[in-house]
Amino acid sequence: MVNGTPHEVAATTLDEALTELGFTDARFATAVNESFVPADRRGDQRLEAGDRLEILSPMQGG
Repeated sequence: MVNGTPHEVAATTLDEALTELGFTDARFATAVNESFVPADRRGDQRLEAGDRLEILSPMQGG
């Protein structure tokens, strides 16, 4: 699941999944199974079948 939508990815790490899904802008926050993953740890974050990814971009306004 990516942001609540089912997706299949071949990636085994969060960093690889982000590339596979087309997230190339470094300005976003990530979480796996509701746990925040800092940008410098994405390459170490292993993914398993059924994991839930959240990818959030900052928004301006108020």
